[in-house]
Amino acid sequence: MSQKIDTITSEVVLNTFQSIAEEMSISLVRSAYSTNIKERKDCSCAIFDSKGNLIALAENIPIHLGSMQGLMNEIGRNLEKWSLHRGDILIANDPYLGGGSHLPDITLTRPVYYQNKLVAFVTNIAHWTDVGGRAPGVGTAGDSTEIYQEGLRIPPVKLMCKNILQKDVLEFIISNMRGRQEREGDLRAQISSLHLGERRLHELHKEYKPETISKVKDGIFDYSECWLQKAVQTVPEGSYHFTDIMDDDGISDERLPIKVTVTVTHKYQPSIMFDFTGTAPQATGGINMVRQALESSVYYSVKAIIAPDIPINAGFQRPIIVKAPKESLVNASEPAAVGGRTDTCQRVVDTIMGALAQAVPERIVAASNGATTAIILAGTNELSGSDFIYVEALGGGMGASSTKDGMDGVQVHITNTSNLPIEAMEMEYPLRILKYELVPDSGGAGQFRGGLAICKEIQALAPILFSAHSDRHLVSPWGLMGGQDGKRGRFVLNSVQPVSKCIKSKVSGVLIRKGDILRVQTAGGGGFGSPLKREPERVQKDFVQKKISRRHAREIYGVVFSRTGKIDQPATKLLKKKMMEDKDK
Repeated sequence: MSQKIDTITSEVVLNTFQSIAEEMSISLVRSAYSTNIKERKDCSCAIFDSKGNLIALAENIPIHLGSMQGLMNEIGRNLEKWSLHRGDILIANDPYLGGGSHLPDITLTRPVYYQNKLVAFVTNIAHWTDVGGRAPGVGTAGDSTEIYQEGLRIPPVKLMCKNILQKDVLEFIISNMRGRQEREGDLRAQISSLHLGERRLHELHKEYKPETISKVKDGIFDYSECWLQKAVQTVPEGSYHFTDIMDDDGISDERLPIKVTVTVTHKYQPSIMFDFTGTAPQATGGINMVRQALESSVYYSVKAIIAPDIPINAGFQRPIIVKAPKESLVNASEPAAVGGRTDTCQRVVDTIMGALAQAVPERIVAASNGATTAIILAGTNELSGSDFIYVEALGGGMGASSTKDGMDGVQVHITNTSNLPIEAMEMEYPLRILKYELVPDSGGAGQFRGGLAICKEIQALAPILFSAHSDRHLVSPWGLMGGQDGKRGRFVLNSVQPVSKCIKSKVSGVLIRKGDILRVQTAGGGGFGSPLKREPERVQKDFVQKKISRRHAREIYGVVFSRTGKIDQPATKLLKKKMMEDKDK
């Protein structure tokens, strides 16, 4: 930084940027129409500088950074081409032409001018429940074979020009999507959020000179870069390898490997490189990732494992190097389908966790539920009596760490949406929730137990269509340091009846008849450390809270309970001794 700004000014400006992004997010959530945004908060907001460098990111959805940064990169490559003016708004969702990561994520950005000079961009992204395509909500399903099946592609285009809405552009977009009123309502909420961000940035620039803000911003970037370089040096230098496996791609039954080599360098400019050479070629089904989605997943992993206290911005990104073969599962090329890309993003994080467990196991969690478990229940006037699309991503078990049990029934890693309250679901859709609970024995056993999975049983009150993308239905979330694997997830139709049907993890347009019951079960997290090292009192607590069964406690942990639930100390000690002897053999 050429001229130092005092620390207090830097902190005030930095936190003001962050608070503006957070306020934009709150505005978007509170004014949206769809349950996916107003209840589940499937949206994000950020501020970029005039060159497209990230300044501040609200605490929303980590994977959304890829789409917002991707759009800014597209604009920044040829800024003059766009002839930007005060009051413009650009809209985009295309992963190949507009920087997106899948089509339902609609990104808007607005240039901010102060004293006739471009000083920043305010940007937001919201997951629309429908963007067209071959079936309602199919843009979020995982079994498309090309992106054209997933919905309308929107390359960057001006939605507003000098504060005038381009009605022809809006009509072209909305007329290709289902649920017009909801789409328009969410779009207005996004536009309003950008207006708010612009006003707040004007206030900031009135309080401090633009030159001061620019120097503070550059200083923040340099500081984050330096801080991350120091954090990288706390990881032993070397190369670490790991491979994880995707269940399938929704089309074939082939298992798909994701391989990573993480190389940590301390000399000269400390850096950390992620090389995905050896990963499967891009898939036929819709679980492919584009480059920007991969980068977001890597940035999240670095922050979670190495640098939780460092703000993510352009400076944070500098010491991180990402290499991935083109036309691979993690760096796909057009026209590969990408609707279910979050399953693969989650697996990328697990793979990085597995690699760095060889270097810093005390900072790592075992494999988590490792998939987004996104479900889409949709109806049409002809089939159901009304048009609707309900989207939800269910949480599952988080992997255990070297000091703690994994959290139960939570969103992990690159997703961070809320659950949809039962009251809101039943009020808006012809659905009834019969069961919503944690799944006993689903967390991987260990000295520290993996988090429990979620089970949700949904009864259809009218004929509906079911679509989904998920994973970890065939390949279990792995444990670490002797910890056991978590339980796999599954979709079951009419599980309470004598004849039930298992549904694949990646499907679209499956007919569910009136009265049918769909059981959605996510995966549990992997355990950490040998189960025989777990304190009997912790096992007893899990048993009392119905997180594990009596049989699980006896056969996995070697803890025997009396009829009243108390620990039978002599029997427990004898059983544990025998289990240790059997393990040694």
